[in-house]
Amino acid sequence: MKEELLTVIVDIGHSFLKSIPISLGLAVVFTLLTSFWACNPGRPWWRKSDLATDICYWFFIPVITRYFRIGLLIAGAAVLFGIRTTDDLIAFYENGHGPLAQLPLVAQMVLFLIGEDIITYWTHRLFHGARLWKYHAVHHSSEELEWISAARFHPINMLFGAVIADVVMLLAGISPNVFVVLGPITIAHSAFVHANLNWTLGPFKYVIATPVFHRWHHTAAERGGEKNFAATFPVLDLIFGTFYMPAGELPDRYGIAEPDYPAGFGGQFVRPFIQ
Repeated sequence: MKEELLTVIVDIGHSFLKSIPISLGLAVVFTLLTSFWACNPGRPWWRKSDLATDICYWFFIPVITRYFRIGLLIAGAAVLFGIRTTDDLIAFYENGHGPLAQLPLVAQMVLFLIGEDIITYWTHRLFHGARLWKYHAVHHSSEELEWISAARFHPINMLFGAVIADVVMLLAGISPNVFVVLGPITIAHSAFVHANLNWTLGPFKYVIATPVFHRWHHTAAERGGEKNFAATFPVLDLIFGTFYMPAGELPDRYGIAEPDYPAGFGGQFVRPFIQ
């Protein structure tokens, strides 16, 4: 038991160390970009009032997401394929399985992105419903939306959102190798759409999610908070009638309509369970 616990601690330490250079790189990039193209002028991201809360999420959520994904993969492999041992699981998933694993890695990446976005689009809409909103409210609680707010998710939201989507695609046969390339790209794009930038990318706004597109989603419900659910491909919002980007207008005033909502990491973590 002690050896397993030590292994987990070491693994968490490695994950933390690997995330530091990525975080510093994103911090530098978005500091420079928002100096010229800020969507909402004001104090810089490193002076936002709830920065400590965002930092806690930024380094905690990727770790817990990883263990959620591993746990669900083990459960899925046992139920669907009768795989029980660790060695058999590694051998089965190392390079994917079935017809999808035979495709070129680039093709698998494209299928993964499309499949995951379709799944997360609908789970995202579910989390905006009355029963699940208390978990998703954490993500919308930041009133000073910045790139580092991207990881502000309650673990329950992550488990039944992005993690479920990842596991479904891996169970379908997509190789875990796609994460080697897509992992950093996904982190960077998530930070990008939450960044304080006035970018719409013109005609490409229907192709890839942009900061303005997603920042409308973080406004009040009657303004745009019940629109723009896609994480990557806004065409899904076009198809299902939830696309919203009014011409010549930029989003502002973010957050949720709960004045007593806790600002700290611990308070936000327990809030859905006691609400």
